[in-house]
Amino acid sequence: MKTSQIAALAATVFIVSACTSTPKVNVRQPGDRNLSCAEIQSEFDSLDNVQNEAEDNQGVNTANVAAVLFFWPAAVGNYMDADRAMDLVEERRAVLMDLYEAKSCDA
Repeated sequence: MKTSQIAALAATVFIVSACTSTPKVNVRQPGDRNLSCAEIQSEFDSLDNVQNEAEDNQGVNTANVAAVLFFWPAAVGNYMDADRAMDLVEERRAVLMDLYEAKSCDA
């Protein structure tokens, strides 16, 4: 009895760990208008990191393979979560680009 409970617990932990979570960005953030050109550029760099993580979470990785093998809806959820994160990154990038241009940062 104990062995089967331990095995069930281990399987549950494995399945739950198969889900990935990509950080989400807020499209508009308090203080955006006060950002300097250098800070806006730093925000662009941070967005690149989030975008890369989201792309990694959409591709073939350990979590997604485990999700497909043991609980395929988790793989779909991982993909959709990463897709939403990438959409938010693009929206945030557009907001920052508007600020960048309004402040004539490339001048």
